[in-house]
Amino acid sequence: MDYPPSPVPAFLFDLDGTLIDSVYQHVIAWRTALLRIGIDLSVWRIHRRIGMSGGLFVRALLRETGRTLSAADIEQLQLAHAAEYCGQLGSVTALPGARELLAALTEAGVQWAIATSGYAATARPALELLGLPADTPMVTRDLVRHAKPDPDLFLAAAALLGAEPRHAMVVGDSVWDMLAARRAGALGVGLQSGGYGRDELERAGAYRVYADPAEMLARIDEMGVRGDTP
Repeated sequence: MDYPPSPVPAFLFDLDGTLIDSVYQHVIAWRTALLRIGIDLSVWRIHRRIGMSGGLFVRALLRETGRTLSAADIEQLQLAHAAEYCGQLGSVTALPGARELLAALTEAGVQWAIATSGYAATARPALELLGLPADTPMVTRDLVRHAKPDPDLFLAAAALLGAEPRHAMVVGDSVWDMLAARRAGALGVGLQSGGYGRDELERAGAYRVYADPAEMLARIDEMGVRGDTP
């Protein structure tokens, strides 16, 4: 009996810590912005929340300090973070193998998109770092109601490609990516290049865990991508 061919998976990539080496620039930007309003937090506490939406991120950190801020104050804090991060863009680079991984997927006829909790102002400069055109499929925080750990970003990215989430693989570096992938009904693939460990990513639902995009590319057959795809 002849069976219809199985659908080729689509890949939905987080950005910071997954395709570009920018997590610690974000951490320092948040720490500087917080210090300006009198909140002194250890770097490790900030790092554990990177990958969440900015609003949830701030609220989680404030909960740890016992401080409260108005919605307007939180918005100003997010703007301060964005300004601080943009000032560090010169030190942000593509992660090893990121350009090659995306090029290999494109050559194999595999659809992919970028879905990031960052706003367009801080996320879009990464396209040039990755050697990608301005019309690269990308969903930023500005375009959805809720960001990670809600699934909205990945659902929107799948819709942008015309792909079903159950046939997609979410590639991310944080537990928040893996949680959002599970809620979207997609498989999660974890990368350690954002600072989370293998065990943490696997506990959060990662199907596979790789060191960085370069290792993922070297083992891309483990995710059903073959040289003769599609």
